[in-house]
Amino acid sequence: MADQLEPMPVDWRRALAIVAHPDDLEYGCASAVATWTDAGREVSYLLVTRGEAGIDTLEPAKAGPLREREELAGAAVVGVRTVEFLDHADGVIEYGTALRRDLAAAIRRHRPELVITLNFDDTWGGVHWNTPDHRAVGRATMDAVGDAGNRWIFPDTEAGPWTGVRWLAVAGVDSPTHAVDVTDSLERGVLSLLEHRAYIEALTTEDPETYARNLIEGYARESGERFGGRPAITFRLYPQ
Repeated sequence: MADQLEPMPVDWRRALAIVAHPDDLEYGCASAVATWTDAGREVSYLLVTRGEAGIDTLEPAKAGPLREREELAGAAVVGVRTVEFLDHADGVIEYGTALRRDLAAAIRRHRPELVITLNFDDTWGGVHWNTPDHRAVGRATMDAVGDAGNRWIFPDTEAGPWTGVRWLAVAGVDSPTHAVDVTDSLERGVLSLLEHRAYIEALTTEDPETYARNLIEGYARESGERFGGRPAITFRLYPQ
């Protein structure tokens, strides 16, 4: 039997999820978010771009607003009320101090105990090459948590230093350490991804609901094999 995963911590009130694009959180993580918001915890989303370069058949000036609407709808399904967009350019996000500053400022503003981001390894499962945006945003998020707590780094942000981040959780990794039981929230995870209908329809000829259900339910069932047989969303947890 594979090593069993530990439950994610639950002794927190505020989380901030930081990713590159609309749909990044809906591809699996949203079911865990629904579990947390059901329990009265506050989860906010920070999107570094509006995903304007994500639909080949739709020009960026039209795709950006469309994907923003889809993201707001998907977030609402799982109880997220605050969604912010930073307006970095989709597809060409640059890791560096400008990005770190924007993320540190957001962490100081939201003052989360848990920060969530997406896999920033070179690959997905050692098979598919990860995008530059995911790699840049994930790594910058990890660094920005430390930046946010140092009063001498980016001292001109509106909110002051925040040293209250207790954990960093990375979703979609090959070597997770913790998981969330999503038995009661799995359906909303499916519906959250399905709000990205225009994106899905441009991505595949498969029926969008079938696509979303097979992907989200399949991942949760597979992950559940290491979590007592319960459908699960997994993370690699970094205590701070």
